[in-house]
Amino acid sequence: MSLSGKSRSSIAAGRSFSIDNVPYKTSRISSTEFHYIFEVNPGEDHDPQEVHLGKLKRFSLHELQVATNNFSNRNVIGSSRFSKVYRGRLADGSLVAVKRMREGCELAFQNIVRVNNVAVHRNLLPLRGLCMTPMERMLVYPYMVNGTVVFRLRERPETQPPLDWPTRKRIALGSARGLAYLNEECDPRIIHRDIKASNILLDDEFEAVVGVFGLAKLLDDEETHVTTAVRGTSGHIAPEYLSTGKCSEKTDVFGYGIMLLELITGQGAFDFEEVALLDWVKGCLEEKKLETPVDANLQGNYVENEVEQLIQIALLCTQNSPTKRPKMSEVVKMLEGDSLAERWQEWLTEEVFQLEFNHKHNPNTDWIVGDSTSDIQPDELSGPR
Repeated sequence: MSLSGKSRSSIAAGRSFSIDNVPYKTSRISSTEFHYIFEVNPGEDHDPQEVHLGKLKRFSLHELQVATNNFSNRNVIGSSRFSKVYRGRLADGSLVAVKRMREGCELAFQNIVRVNNVAVHRNLLPLRGLCMTPMERMLVYPYMVNGTVVFRLRERPETQPPLDWPTRKRIALGSARGLAYLNEECDPRIIHRDIKASNILLDDEFEAVVGVFGLAKLLDDEETHVTTAVRGTSGHIAPEYLSTGKCSEKTDVFGYGIMLLELITGQGAFDFEEVALLDWVKGCLEEKKLETPVDANLQGNYVENEVEQLIQIALLCTQNSPTKRPKMSEVVKMLEGDSLAERWQEWLTEEVFQLEFNHKHNPNTDWIVGDSTSDIQPDELSGPR
């Protein structure tokens, strides 16, 4: 496989081009640097069916057909409007999850490859390889034997035990570390834009890995936010993103806070008819009924002060103002037992002020300025732009 002069000039210009009739594309990450999404490094005894893209393997369509029993419906382990995921076994015996993208999802495909080219962390879902043909786009991941957090919380068969409290705490910390790496340590920095329990996967040791990067946005060094069409899942979307289309790392912090409440309660963001999960938990805390929101599947086997601390962190993450939310690196420190008390006292002071202000200026009403998106219907918005 070689690049023609025309293809090389297309790369330099940051345009689409093709190799062996397969379309490729480069993406400008900054004003001075082009990111080669599909970097091919053929060796001297290179097999055309095993092109390595950096650390990513290029699988042939035939390999994945064999692995998934020709994409048998019996192998389907997940499906959405944008992809179908199959369990597969490669020739070397390893188990994989093959995500077969639906037509029209090229941007999501490119986002995932772009993110995995720059982001490597213990708590991020690694991309093992991909398959590209004129008609197909597929992504190959290690198979996560314990599924997603939402599966373990609300969709597991009764024959399987619920997540115990120590495992839930470990999931909270692992996913926070992965997200902190994306938001603050990765170069370029990355906004996930769709943090929720169904996008956190669990490996064979129940270690949390953040996955599903189809909506991810990369930030230049000088950028503090990006303005986009609103994408994500209602109930998990930060209010400033809904109202202005501006998303930042603090957008992910809000989504993480809602995911943390899912871990504690076992409930979804809109599992209640009249109130959102965030408002319900906040009310329980104000009424000092900490046992009320805790997942009944735990059967009382949890540490009450740890539940209180995780609820406090979740409420700090879901404050209405993005500037008041902690950074994910600060969330990691709080989960590890550092500086939570000071931040929580600031939150309490702000809440008291807000209550006094509301009653003073609205004496005939009994309301609080809500931090949630409870007025938004629980529609799935997780699609490519």
